Amino acid sequence: MIRKQTSFVLAAALLTVAVAGCQTTDPYTGQQQANRTGTGALIGAGIGIAAGLLTGDSAVERRQHAMIGAGIGGLTGGAIGNYQDRQQAALREKLQGTGVDVARKGDNITLNMPGNVTFAFNSANIDPSFYPVLNDVAGVLREYNQTVVEVAGHTDSIGSEAVNQRLSEQRAGAVAQYLSAQGVQQERLITIGGGKRYPIASNDTEAGRAANRRVEITLVPVQS
Repeated sequence: MIRKQTSFVLAAALLTVAVAGCQTTDPYTGQQQANRTGTGALIGAGIGIAAGLLTGDSAVERRQHAMIGAGIGGLTGGAIGNYQDRQQAALREKLQGTGVDVARKGDNITLNMPGNVTFAFNSANIDPSFYPVLNDVAGVLREYNQTVVEVAGHTDSIGSEAVNQRLSEQRAGAVAQYLSAQGVQQERLITIGGGKRYPIASNDTEAGRAANRRVEITLVPVQS
Protein backbone atom coordinates (compact mmCIF):
# COMPACT_ATOMS: atom_id res chain seq x y z
CA MET A 1 0.00 0.00 0.00
CA ILE A 2 1.15 3.52 -0.73
CA ARG A 3 1.65 5.28 2.55
CA LYS A 4 -0.44 8.37 3.19
CA GLN A 5 1.00 11.43 4.91
CA THR A 6 -1.84 13.48 6.32
CA SER A 7 -0.18 15.58 9.02
CA PHE A 8 0.23 19.22 8.00
CA VAL A 9 2.22 22.12 9.47
CA LEU A 10 1.13 25.54 8.27
CA ALA A 11 3.97 27.03 6.26
CA ALA A 12 5.34 30.38 7.35
CA ALA A 13 5.55 31.39 3.75
CA LEU A 14 1.77 31.70 3.26
CA LEU A 15 1.12 35.10 1.73
CA THR A 16 -1.70 37.61 2.11
CA VAL A 17 -2.23 39.11 -1.31
CA ALA A 18 -4.57 41.46 -3.08
CA VAL A 19 -7.19 40.66 -5.67
CA ALA A 20 -5.82 40.28 -9.18
CA GLY A 21 -8.61 40.03 -11.69
CA CYS A 22 -6.58 39.60 -14.86
CA GLN A 23 -6.32 36.38 -16.81
CA THR A 24 -3.07 34.91 -18.06
CA THR A 25 -2.39 32.43 -20.84
CA ASP A 26 -0.21 29.45 -20.06
CA PRO A 27 2.43 29.36 -22.82
CA TYR A 28 2.53 25.56 -22.81
CA THR A 29 -1.13 24.55 -22.40
CA GLY A 30 -2.58 27.56 -24.26
CA GLN A 31 -5.31 27.84 -21.61
CA GLN A 32 -6.66 30.93 -19.95
CA GLN A 33 -6.22 30.74 -16.19
CA ALA A 34 -6.95 32.95 -13.23
CA ASN A 35 -4.03 34.86 -11.76
CA ARG A 36 -3.08 32.77 -8.73
CA THR A 37 -2.40 35.70 -6.44
CA GLY A 38 -6.19 35.83 -5.80
CA THR A 39 -7.64 36.82 -2.42
CA GLY A 40 -6.96 35.62 1.11
CA ALA A 41 -3.93 34.42 2.99
CA LEU A 42 -4.05 30.87 1.64
CA ILE A 43 -4.64 31.55 -2.05
CA GLY A 44 -1.47 31.10 -4.06
CA ALA A 45 0.07 28.76 -1.49
CA GLY A 46 -1.21 25.60 -3.13
CA ILE A 47 1.47 24.93 -5.74
CA GLY A 48 3.83 22.34 -4.37
CA ILE A 49 2.22 22.52 -0.94
CA ALA A 50 3.53 19.08 -0.02
CA ALA A 51 7.12 20.00 -0.78
CA GLY A 52 6.73 23.28 1.07
CA LEU A 53 5.37 21.73 4.24
CA LEU A 54 7.24 18.46 4.55
CA THR A 55 10.67 19.48 5.75
CA GLY A 56 13.31 18.19 8.11
CA ASP A 57 12.66 14.69 9.43
CA SER A 58 9.82 14.21 6.98
CA ALA A 59 8.22 11.73 4.63
CA VAL A 60 10.28 13.26 1.80
CA GLU A 61 13.52 12.76 3.69
CA ARG A 62 12.63 9.18 4.57
CA ARG A 63 11.78 8.44 0.94
CA GLN A 64 15.11 9.93 -0.16
CA HIS A 65 17.00 7.72 2.27
CA ALA A 66 15.06 4.66 1.11
CA MET A 67 15.75 5.43 -2.54
CA ILE A 68 19.48 5.89 -1.95
CA GLY A 69 19.47 2.65 0.01
CA ALA A 70 17.80 0.95 -2.94
CA GLY A 71 20.64 2.00 -5.21
CA ILE A 72 19.14 5.15 -6.78
CA GLY A 73 21.92 7.68 -6.58
CA GLY A 74 21.34 11.16 -5.21
CA LEU A 75 22.13 14.46 -6.92
CA THR A 76 24.54 17.14 -5.73
CA GLY A 77 25.28 20.79 -6.40
CA GLY A 78 24.62 22.16 -9.86
CA ALA A 79 23.62 18.73 -11.12
CA ILE A 80 20.28 19.13 -9.33
CA GLY A 81 19.20 22.19 -11.28
CA ASN A 82 20.39 20.74 -14.58
CA TYR A 83 18.54 17.48 -13.92
CA GLN A 84 15.31 19.30 -13.11
CA ASP A 85 15.72 21.61 -16.12
CA ARG A 86 15.80 18.59 -18.42
CA GLN A 87 12.90 16.90 -16.66
CA GLN A 88 10.81 20.07 -16.78
CA ALA A 89 11.44 20.44 -20.51
CA ALA A 90 10.43 16.82 -21.11
CA LEU A 91 7.23 17.24 -19.12
CA ARG A 92 6.27 20.44 -20.92
CA GLU A 93 6.81 18.79 -24.28
CA LYS A 94 4.66 15.79 -23.33
CA LEU A 95 1.90 17.79 -21.61
CA GLN A 96 1.46 20.64 -24.08
CA GLY A 97 -2.24 21.18 -24.75
CA THR A 98 -3.44 18.73 -22.08
CA GLY A 99 -4.64 21.28 -19.52
CA VAL A 100 -1.90 20.27 -17.07
CA ASP A 101 0.18 23.19 -15.80
CA VAL A 102 3.93 22.62 -15.27
CA ALA A 103 5.31 24.99 -12.62
CA ARG A 104 8.78 25.36 -11.11
CA LYS A 105 9.69 26.61 -7.65
CA GLY A 106 13.39 26.37 -6.94
CA ASP A 107 14.45 22.82 -7.71
CA ASN A 108 10.94 21.38 -7.32
CA ILE A 109 8.60 20.80 -10.27
CA THR A 110 4.83 20.73 -9.75
CA LEU A 111 2.20 19.42 -12.18
CA ASN A 112 -1.21 20.94 -11.52
CA MET A 113 -3.94 18.60 -12.78
CA PRO A 114 -7.37 20.29 -12.64
CA GLY A 115 -10.20 18.13 -11.36
CA ASN A 116 -12.39 18.89 -14.37
CA VAL A 117 -10.01 16.93 -16.63
CA THR A 118 -9.03 14.17 -14.20
CA PHE A 119 -12.15 13.24 -12.22
CA ALA A 120 -15.92 13.41 -12.43
CA PHE A 121 -17.62 15.63 -9.84
CA ASN A 122 -17.41 14.18 -6.32
CA SER A 123 -15.61 11.08 -7.62
CA ALA A 124 -12.17 9.57 -7.04
CA ASN A 125 -12.29 7.51 -10.24
CA ILE A 126 -9.83 8.81 -12.83
CA ASP A 127 -11.52 9.74 -16.11
CA PRO A 128 -10.31 7.16 -18.68
CA SER A 129 -9.70 9.95 -21.19
CA PHE A 130 -6.92 11.15 -18.86
CA TYR A 131 -5.03 7.84 -18.90
CA PRO A 132 -2.82 8.83 -21.87
CA VAL A 133 -1.74 11.99 -20.03
CA LEU A 134 -0.81 10.03 -16.91
CA ASN A 135 0.97 7.50 -19.11
CA ASP A 136 3.12 10.32 -20.49
CA VAL A 137 3.82 11.60 -16.97
CA ALA A 138 4.78 8.10 -15.83
CA GLY A 139 7.12 7.73 -18.81
CA VAL A 140 9.02 10.89 -17.85
CA LEU A 141 9.12 9.85 -14.19
CA ARG A 142 10.59 6.49 -15.11
CA GLU A 143 13.30 8.22 -17.17
CA TYR A 144 14.04 10.78 -14.45
CA ASN A 145 13.90 8.52 -11.43
CA GLN A 146 16.02 10.57 -9.02
CA THR A 147 13.02 12.35 -7.53
CA VAL A 148 10.54 11.80 -4.74
CA VAL A 149 7.00 12.04 -6.15
CA GLU A 150 4.52 13.80 -3.89
CA VAL A 151 0.88 13.46 -4.99
CA ALA A 152 -1.44 15.91 -3.22
CA GLY A 153 -5.22 16.06 -3.62
CA HIS A 154 -7.18 19.28 -3.08
CA THR A 155 -10.86 20.23 -3.15
CA ASP A 156 -13.04 23.33 -3.26
CA SER A 157 -14.84 24.63 -0.14
CA ILE A 158 -18.24 23.04 -0.80
CA GLY A 159 -19.10 20.34 1.71
CA SER A 160 -17.79 19.39 5.12
CA GLU A 161 -14.15 19.27 6.13
CA ALA A 162 -14.35 15.51 6.65
CA VAL A 163 -15.89 14.79 3.24
CA ASN A 164 -13.39 17.00 1.41
CA GLN A 165 -10.46 15.53 3.31
CA ARG A 166 -11.49 12.00 2.42
CA LEU A 167 -12.08 12.88 -1.24
CA SER A 168 -8.72 14.64 -1.55
CA GLU A 169 -6.93 11.62 -0.08
CA GLN A 170 -8.79 9.22 -2.37
CA ARG A 171 -7.96 11.26 -5.48
CA ALA A 172 -4.29 11.51 -4.55
CA GLY A 173 -4.23 7.77 -3.90
CA ALA A 174 -5.89 6.99 -7.23
CA VAL A 175 -3.30 8.99 -9.19
CA ALA A 176 -0.39 7.52 -7.21
CA GLN A 177 -1.67 3.98 -7.71
CA TYR A 178 -2.05 4.57 -11.44
CA LEU A 179 1.52 5.87 -11.69
CA SER A 180 2.75 2.87 -9.71
CA ALA A 181 0.94 0.53 -12.11
CA GLN A 182 2.80 2.25 -14.97
CA GLY A 183 6.17 1.41 -13.44
CA VAL A 184 6.89 4.34 -11.11
CA GLN A 185 8.52 2.84 -8.01
CA GLN A 186 6.29 2.86 -4.94
CA GLU A 187 9.30 3.84 -2.82
CA ARG A 188 9.22 7.22 -4.55
CA LEU A 189 5.52 7.95 -3.93
CA ILE A 190 3.93 9.95 -1.13
CA THR A 191 0.20 10.75 -1.07
CA ILE A 192 -1.30 13.69 0.79
CA GLY A 193 -4.86 14.95 1.20
CA GLY A 194 -5.06 18.72 1.54
CA GLY A 195 -8.86 18.84 1.68
CA LYS A 196 -10.10 22.37 1.15
CA ARG A 197 -7.34 24.07 3.15
CA TYR A 198 -5.07 25.20 0.31
CA PRO A 199 -7.02 27.03 -2.43
CA ILE A 200 -5.20 28.61 -5.36
CA ALA A 201 -8.23 30.72 -6.38
CA SER A 202 -11.33 32.22 -4.79
CA ASN A 203 -14.05 29.75 -3.81
CA ASP A 204 -16.62 32.51 -4.39
CA THR A 205 -16.87 31.70 -8.11
CA GLU A 206 -17.40 28.48 -10.07
CA ALA A 207 -14.19 29.10 -12.02
CA GLY A 208 -12.28 29.47 -8.78
CA ARG A 209 -13.80 26.35 -7.26
CA ALA A 210 -12.96 24.41 -10.41
CA ALA A 211 -9.32 25.53 -10.13
CA ASN A 212 -9.19 24.42 -6.51
CA ARG A 213 -10.45 20.90 -7.32
CA ARG A 214 -7.10 19.51 -8.42
CA VAL A 215 -4.30 17.03 -7.92
CA GLU A 216 -0.73 18.31 -7.74
CA ILE A 217 2.29 16.13 -8.40
CA THR A 218 5.50 17.65 -7.01
CA LEU A 219 8.87 16.21 -7.99
CA VAL A 220 11.53 16.73 -5.31
CA PRO A 221 15.12 15.82 -6.29
CA VAL A 222 16.92 13.18 -4.25
CA GLN A 223 20.02 14.82 -2.77
CA SER A 224 23.00 12.83 -1.63
